[in-house]
Amino acid sequence: MNEQPVDTTLYSLTDAPPSPPERRDDERFVRLLRVGTLIVEGRRELCLIRNLSAGGMMIRAYSTIPAGTSLAVELKHGESVSGHVQWTEDALIGIAFENPIDVLSLIAPADDGPRPRMPRIALDCTVWVREGAAVRRTKAVNISQGGLGVESAGELSIGAEVIVSLPDLAPIKAMVKWRHGESYGIAFNHVLALSDLVGWLQAQQAQERRPAAD
Repeated sequence: MNEQPVDTTLYSLTDAPPSPPERRDDERFVRLLRVGTLIVEGRRELCLIRNLSAGGMMIRAYSTIPAGTSLAVELKHGESVSGHVQWTEDALIGIAFENPIDVLSLIAPADDGPRPRMPRIALDCTVWVREGAAVRRTKAVNISQGGLGVESAGELSIGAEVIVSLPDLAPIKAMVKWRHGESYGIAFNHVLALSDLVGWLQAQQAQERRPAAD
């Protein structure tokens, strides 16, 4: 069964603000985007958050906000981040934050609060997908507690039971749920523990920021 891919708010651990999209929206994706609040010239208005990184965000706005406009974004109730509009394209707006934010602390629930599944986190690493006797080298583009998004030049079978292997993580049993071109959605058989996923993401972030050896 080839399920319809779902497009949710994408979080990134990089310090760079999101760039304009390279292609237009594909209507075959189901949109489940996080709602945010903008504070512009004393007024408050809602927006849809497409991408969010430590350095900025890309939103879908419902009013005209010119490039260069200073504003604030409320990402958690009562907590706002200051920034400015870096670019606009149709109804999409790129915002650069004045100071980088801690993305992991933003999306992780409080210790005494509910523990919902984490949203998708952008990745750029190799993941091996084993389907029966065949093992394919793919590129992981995002991860959540419930699954993984990969790009693969080799075809994966929709509905196939697979085992995925990520660097420094134990192999995970999963199922291929959907395909869109060379992009695939893989659902884990069991939800990853939040502490395990956050710890792994922090380790990956530390490796990326580690200076290269001379």
